Amino acid sequence: METKEKFKDFVKNNPILLKHVKDGKMTWQKFYEIYDLYGEDKEAWKDYLIKEQAPTKAVSTFDLASFIKGLDLDGIQNGVNSLQRVLSLLQDMSSNKSVQTNTYKPRPIYKHFDD
Repeated sequence: METKEKFKDFVKNNPILLKHVKDGKMTWQKFYEIYDLYGEDKEAWKDYLIKEQAPTKAVSTFDLASFIKGLDLDGIQNGVNSLQRVLSLLQDMSSNKSVQTNTYKPRPIYKHFDD
């Protein structure tokens, strides 16, 4: 039972193993057997504990300048203007709600039309 608990701790410390199981590349049984035979030996786990990292790229000022040059400022301004018009229209609609007064007056019960 002690090995089982140590294996659970090992999996908690290496969540990439879960990805291998979810992808169907390995099973928990096979991982447990490897752990039971080799323990936490790095050589035994090197194929499974390789962390997949996306290549990182530093943003240079040249990249930033080319991004800004590629922006369509007129299009952005038109979008902002359209949004402002929609917001002002909604604001006008909410502030101009006229409260309808009830103009109906019930006729007294004992009064006839010509009285």
